[in-house]
Amino acid sequence: MDDLFDSIDMNGAPAREGIAEGAVLLHGKALPYETALLAAVDVIAAQAPFRRMVTPSGYVMSVAMTNCGRAGWVTDRTGYRYDRQDPDSGRPWPAMPPVFRVLAAEAALEAGYGGFAPDSCLINRYLPGARLSLHQDKDERDFSQPIVSVSLGLPAAFQFGGVKRKDAVKRYPLRHGDVVVWGGPSRLFHHGVLTVKDGTHPLLGRQRINLTFRAAL
Repeated sequence: MDDLFDSIDMNGAPAREGIAEGAVLLHGKALPYETALLAAVDVIAAQAPFRRMVTPSGYVMSVAMTNCGRAGWVTDRTGYRYDRQDPDSGRPWPAMPPVFRVLAAEAALEAGYGGFAPDSCLINRYLPGARLSLHQDKDERDFSQPIVSVSLGLPAAFQFGGVKRKDAVKRYPLRHGDVVVWGGPSRLFHHGVLTVKDGTHPLLGRQRINLTFRAAL
């Protein structure tokens, strides 16, 4: 992954980079919001702490997760689903902060998806060594709405494939403030994150935070 990052001069990177039909990487889109975003994550995590969820097969995920909005994505021995309540506390998930909604809607519009109003945000925390295997976001009810994914903290290599798991996969370096939006013909493309390497970010230290906005209900 080092070569992937070293080979790209981010100062010369385009603000908008098409990565597939219907999928766009917006370099630095979240930077104007970074202070408000990170403060909001702290508030959410105080109410609904990060936890490492268990997949139906019994695998403990390396990525720690929490949620905000009308529903949160959860996984356990019974399967994958959206739940209006935090299963750890039995309380509703924290409300989605206004700054989250504004950024998600702006990024979606810039990528060509107007009127995006997410009702769920999955917040992932990656410590060094954590990864997210290739998967599809297919637990949502309306596939006509895009996915908006915001990267904060340590860099990561984003994998983006196709509808079939065996389709060719491309890798894109994601840095603090980058936003990926995909929908339409690429809405059900497989995607994932390679193992996050150790490092220190000036604002977040040894971690990466990812916000993934969905229209889930």
